[in-house]
Amino acid sequence: MPPTLASLVQHSALKLTVRAGADRLGTPVRWAHASELADPVPYMDGGELLLVTATNLDADDPESMRRYVRRLAGAGVAGVGFAVGVNYDDVPAALVDAAEEAGLPLLEVPRRTPFLAISKAVSAAIAADQYRAVTAGFEAQRELTKAALAGDGPAELLARLAAHIDGWAALYDTSGAVLAAAPDWAARRAARLTPDVERLRDRPAPASVVVGDSEDRVELQSLGTGRRARGALAVGTGAALGTAERYAVHSAVALLTLTTARSRSLQGAEQRLGAAVLRMLLAGQPDHARAVAGDLYGGLLDAPFRLLIAEATAPTGSELLTETMEAAAARTGEALLLVPEAERVVVLAADGGSAVAACAAYAEAQDDRAPREGGAEDSDVVVGLSAPSGPIAVSAAYKQAEQALSVARRRGRALVEHEELAAGSVLPLLADDAVRAFADGMLRALYEHDAKGRGDLVASLRAWLSRHGQWDAAAADLGVHRHTLRYRMRRVEEILGRSLDDPDVRMELWLALKTTEAATPAEE
Repeated sequence: MPPTLASLVQHSALKLTVRAGADRLGTPVRWAHASELADPVPYMDGGELLLVTATNLDADDPESMRRYVRRLAGAGVAGVGFAVGVNYDDVPAALVDAAEEAGLPLLEVPRRTPFLAISKAVSAAIAADQYRAVTAGFEAQRELTKAALAGDGPAELLARLAAHIDGWAALYDTSGAVLAAAPDWAARRAARLTPDVERLRDRPAPASVVVGDSEDRVELQSLGTGRRARGALAVGTGAALGTAERYAVHSAVALLTLTTARSRSLQGAEQRLGAAVLRMLLAGQPDHARAVAGDLYGGLLDAPFRLLIAEATAPTGSELLTETMEAAAARTGEALLLVPEAERVVVLAADGGSAVAACAAYAEAQDDRAPREGGAEDSDVVVGLSAPSGPIAVSAAYKQAEQALSVARRRGRALVEHEELAAGSVLPLLADDAVRAFADGMLRALYEHDAKGRGDLVASLRAWLSRHGQWDAAAADLGVHRHTLRYRMRRVEEILGRSLDDPDVRMELWLALKTTEAATPAEE
């Protein structure tokens, strides 16, 4: 720690005597400075021990001394050292009283103690403190480096860092989730800082911010050197970090940044291997794919998995989603096969696992973020998710994900599962401009005929199709004679130039009617 007034008083060679402010001798001394100016405050930074002989002071005048001492105290001067035997044989009572009143420590300096000796003592103590800080910093760096190279993950590094700063430390992933904390009790404290970590993530790395409350002072440091942070480190202490603690924190940031960069390189190699595995699976070669996957992806292929295709609609959309899924998989130890494809990314993830759940939560947050005005482009990413699959059916799963992705785009949703399409109706799939244009073109002549008041052909066609061509039932629904209905259906065939005996024609007319019905409320 830096020198204090108490350590100078206890210095046997200086022979200093406390004349005022004995209760404030714990004040740190940043420097010792001699000045005979009547007002030295403009030349002070704060924390100095001011050494005076009162050459230019009226030290016997109480009011003058009050003004002088108040100015020094207000400037943050640590204390005053008054040399006796030069201009005054004793410390003037007016100065002692003023110092006591202002709470400013006042030390008597005997004639045989030169100011230079005090300055040297302060300088030596500061140098020794800095040396101790640097030495402690290097020791912390060695310990943290050993912990980082041990390969046991960040937990041991954080534990040693927490010990060095006499506080706690926590590591966050890019989503703001806590990956590790030390001591264990700090995990709950660290989790409350996720919003602060998220704000820090949006700033270019490296970046830092200090937050705190009644519990402690917390410093957040981003990890990474690129455009976006790859994580964050939090350190919590009871007071501001000292020099040695600052060395330790900077070393931890550097080591964690290097570890993160190394992890990204390994992820790149894993992605290349994953791309090869995916190509083999799509080519119908599950045995070869399993052999190449080895221990890295082999466990993923031994259980049901989902295939998802994510397509970015914003510059960092798919990147943020994949980072979220990677973080979720890392926390639970799940394997995750991830293959970037231009603006898209293909992922194989365990069915029912945390990565798929994280994807669903991310998509839900996108859907809830703002009302859907322009469709899926309002989201950062659009995702199609296959049904549960296995190695022999990856090609089918890929097609399912593609179909679900197409529907997600059309419906303006961030995520659509293929199971929704299989379990639901085909009619929502008709909500497409091309399908509506086809339906309008197919039925336009019938609507124009009815608009001229020449018969209710559209309603008759709908009733006849809904009754599967049963004349009596359809006529009863319309309240007309079945001969009237037969006449109307012949008119429909004449106007459309299509035969109602053709099942394909009946199917197209039914879907056209359903499409125009679905569009009518929106038009109104």
